[in-house]
Amino acid sequence: MKLTAREKSELLGEGFITVILLLLLNLSILILVNEIIRSNPGLERGIFQIKESITIGPNNYRVWSYQNFFIFFMAIVDVWVVYWRLMRRYKQMQLRHIIGELHYIADGHFDHRIPFTLKGDHQRVVDSVNVLVDSVIESMDEERKIEQSKDELITNVSHDLRTPLTSIIGYLGLIENQQYQNEDDVLKYTHTAFLKAQQMKSLVEDLFEYTKVRQASTKMTFNQISVEPMLEQLAASFELEAEKKNMKIDTKAKPKDIKIEGDAEKLGRLFNNLISNALKYAKGGRHINLEATQSGDQVVFKVSNDGEMIPEESIKHLFERFYRVESSRSKATGGTGLGLAIAQSIVELHHGKISVESSEKLTSFIVKMPLKQNKVNEANR
Repeated sequence: MKLTAREKSELLGEGFITVILLLLLNLSILILVNEIIRSNPGLERGIFQIKESITIGPNNYRVWSYQNFFIFFMAIVDVWVVYWRLMRRYKQMQLRHIIGELHYIADGHFDHRIPFTLKGDHQRVVDSVNVLVDSVIESMDEERKIEQSKDELITNVSHDLRTPLTSIIGYLGLIENQQYQNEDDVLKYTHTAFLKAQQMKSLVEDLFEYTKVRQASTKMTFNQISVEPMLEQLAASFELEAEKKNMKIDTKAKPKDIKIEGDAEKLGRLFNNLISNALKYAKGGRHINLEATQSGDQVVFKVSNDGEMIPEESIKHLFERFYRVESSRSKATGGTGLGLAIAQSIVELHHGKISVESSEKLTSFIVKMPLKQNKVNEANR
């Protein structure tokens, strides 16, 4: 830390004044000691005898005056006092600089950090302040992202609700104003309004599920789950829908007796979303494979299909809310854009990770989860 010219002058002045005061103090003590010795002949003779008996060096140099010892001793004390006073004043100046930097940061200059390097406790204070400011800035940025995320969520929900709601109001308005030719028109209008209402219901349910799994207070009920029967049950529940799309769902678990600790309801929602996603978007696909493989203390799930490849630029956005690979926000596929975001949140609640691999031959959603949730919880404590 560099001192200003004023601080250097202040420090020199402090040292000069201290030296003057110490010299005056030394002189006063020396005079008092001399007066005490002179007024006491016995003490004076004793000092003389001690002085005659003390020699220094190989040449037996005699110290002819006790004052030499006194002056040498006081010089050492004076140097120490001057050094202590100057260091004390220097540290006060350092502290004053730190406080000044703190006020500067507090005035809104949050990109500023205390730049100088000190020693001892003051450096620890500087490091702590810089770390604290970084932490505050990170929290502020996170808060801004959360606010931005909320705004985007409201915008997307408003957009996705407005379109079907406009259609519902429009068709019901035609019926309300009797703008139809016959009963077939009424049935057509009500059927379209019903389909649009179902789209709204699907979005609201997905939105509710997404907000529920994103909450930190989400309650999890972990139980032992046999993986192979779970996959077979999932395949059976989608069998009719897969047949309509000329697709076949196969399952495989290795080893067959894999068991995992998990929340059965949420894991069901996770794989329902991944299978539904494959059925909706695997254009040209004929097979959906559900695989589970034990790898050490983890289980690796793969939900794969041989449909159309996902563009590389879209893969990194797949788990974002309301993101769909198709460029328009059309509901032709029936998706809300929340399915994969919900899937990712459920995986994170199980302390796992989800990723995507896509090629011309196969697109796979890969989920890695620990076998035991208790061990993960203990490790995180």
